[in-house]
Amino acid sequence: MLETEKARNKVILVGLSSPVLKRGESADESSLEELAALVETAGGETLGIVLQQREKPDPRTFIGEGKVAEVQLYCENVQADMVIFDNDLSPSQQRVLTDLLGVQVLDRCGLILDIFAQRAKTKEGRLQVELAQYQYILPRLTGMWTHLERQGGTSGKGAIGSKGPGETQLETDRRLIHKKIDKLRSDLQEVRRIRGTQRERRRKNEIPVVAIVGYTNAGKSTLLNQLTDAQIPANNRLFDTLDTTSRLLTVSDTLDVVISDTVGFIRKLPHQLVEAFKATLEELEYADLLLHVVDISNPEWQQQMQVVEDLVVELGTADLPRIQVFNKCDALPAGEIMPHGDDIVAVSAKTGAGMDRLLELIDRKLDKGVRRVKLSLPFDKGGLLDLLYREAKVESVEYAEAIEVTAVAPPRILGQLQPYLHQEEPQV
Repeated sequence: MLETEKARNKVILVGLSSPVLKRGESADESSLEELAALVETAGGETLGIVLQQREKPDPRTFIGEGKVAEVQLYCENVQADMVIFDNDLSPSQQRVLTDLLGVQVLDRCGLILDIFAQRAKTKEGRLQVELAQYQYILPRLTGMWTHLERQGGTSGKGAIGSKGPGETQLETDRRLIHKKIDKLRSDLQEVRRIRGTQRERRRKNEIPVVAIVGYTNAGKSTLLNQLTDAQIPANNRLFDTLDTTSRLLTVSDTLDVVISDTVGFIRKLPHQLVEAFKATLEELEYADLLLHVVDISNPEWQQQMQVVEDLVVELGTADLPRIQVFNKCDALPAGEIMPHGDDIVAVSAKTGAGMDRLLELIDRKLDKGVRRVKLSLPFDKGGLLDLLYREAKVESVEYAEAIEVTAVAPPRILGQLQPYLHQEEPQV
């Protein structure tokens, strides 16, 4: 992985565009610009970009022998010490390219994993990143330690110099990594169990869950800070937030929600991370509402929006109600038209513009018929007051000729309270 803390790597970026690659797998100028931003996030410096057009990837070198020689000369001329590909490389391609170029070769997946390893702070986040890294490393062991490929054994039938223990170091490492992966998965299952207990407690309290999703650097943490004063560090860089943060938000007089920030999505997100981060992203599965934050000031906002939608579908949460939150409207270029719709709101998480409208939409989306009511309960009906304390939000109790109660009650108990209803206020 990158040693970004000790020294800034000098990096050449390489991408391949080919008609045979699936949608989203080909490199283009915008994806390479994003890769350069990822390099900066990791602490590296981009010295140059090479975009290759080919009918199909070369099975051995990915970009072809001629282009490899060109990149190798480029590295020598600018004294680059690393080449990062915008596309995913097979383990064998990564080995061959490292040998031919004479510098460390990484693909987009490896770079993102390195950033996640730098940024994860909580125990859960570190477990998830470690699992993803081991899954990434496992098929690449042979290239990392070529001297470990020698087959040991004591039969005497192998090549000269191949005698040794019955199990090669490579096989030993593979076995140890498999054991480590199993242990990490077990630890993550325990994390999920604990999160499940917390969710069950919320469900008993009937507190809805709102999950913030969006492309990396769309302003999700800034939005959470604006709504809840969460004081999460929010910087203008990719993957600044990796660990889920949840806060209680009072939306209106009749609605409190738990609102959670999630890791930012990105195109070509490594599949190891999609799997490893299920423990964080499963918050989406149990959410009652998604806030999809979109950076409307980004020229690529429509493509970024589609990346998030595709990942939401992959995570099995496509049917959840959602609000499209078009953020950074204060930075929208002059003349640009803002999208409109019933479930769309334009905000600036930085300045606070549009927050009242957003809270109104959340309240409307999660309205379950909760009402604030005033009741006059006879003293012999004190059991109903106990019911209200258990099942509703009691705001005030006064003892006069009767028990005068103001409470915010859900519809399932409003029927039982109807005979004692003194005043029902309009829905808040």
